[in-house]
Amino acid sequence: MWQAWPDSRERAPRGGSLYHPPVAPRTPHVAGVYETVLYTDDPIGTARFYADILRLPPLEEPDERGAVFRLPDGGMLLLFAPTLSSRPGRDVPSHGAEGAGHVAFSVHPGSLDELAGALGEQGIEIEREIDWGRGRSLYFRDPAGNSVELVDGDIWPTPEVRV
Repeated sequence: MWQAWPDSRERAPRGGSLYHPPVAPRTPHVAGVYETVLYTDDPIGTARFYADILRLPPLEEPDERGAVFRLPDGGMLLLFAPTLSSRPGRDVPSHGAEGAGHVAFSVHPGSLDELAGALGEQGIEIEREIDWGRGRSLYFRDPAGNSVELVDGDIWPTPEVRV
């Protein structure tokens, strides 16, 4: 049975495992994030925001339970009503969250300033712009209060790959 690093304030040795005992190298690797869920008390209204403002086409018609979007990279963005998704006895395990969530979308290189202008024209307040050195981020809120980030560049360092 694995467990998280014994003291969460400690960090794993550089290049070491975050788990004790370390995960065996033969363990299959995750290929990517398949779906991300944001929670909203108004899935239909919030879906309209993502469709109209970010131009994400809904995969199906949004309803009071939620909305589904397929992103250009193949990943999925789901908007769920937490009061419904957290109910026990569903086909999938119950889940939900309180408070604002966060999602970051990568954008085409060099398009962040144009997107900031388009958001401003729609009356959407830019909460923060950050130049990370490796790229830039633009933050704003969706109608449910979730933090939405648009990222131009690769703002996180690439880890060393061990073979």
